[in-house]
Amino acid sequence: MSIIEEFKQFVLRGNVLDLAVAFVMGAAFNGLVMSLVSNVVTPIIGIPGHVNFSTISYTVNGSTIMVGAFLNALLSFIIISLAVFFFIVKPVSKLSGMGKQGAPAKTSTKACKFCKYEIPLDATRCPFCTSKL
Repeated sequence: MSIIEEFKQFVLRGNVLDLAVAFVMGAAFNGLVMSLVSNVVTPIIGIPGHVNFSTISYTVNGSTIMVGAFLNALLSFIIISLAVFFFIVKPVSKLSGMGKQGAPAKTSTKACKFCKYEIPLDATRCPFCTSKL
């Protein structure tokens, strides 16, 4: 098998294509959320105090610290993280747990039928109430 055929087989595998689609969708979603935060959310937050978050900056010794841009990026990160958690992680966790029925755990004890204390399975007398089992 030639290198080109191996590469073609690698690229056309389901996982690589899924990853490429996820990457493109993630980049598009990031742009959408960044626009939402910088053009809608932060202006609404700034209405009561007449503050435009995107223009908040400080200059120290000729260096400009863009606090507003950082706040916009932070809000975008939080929104994207919440969206990924609630729309991807939670549903996939729920779906992956649906088919699994846990096997009953094997125990090495049983309850005494008289005093209800836990005793070893092979016990012939309860050490708590001294009843014969």
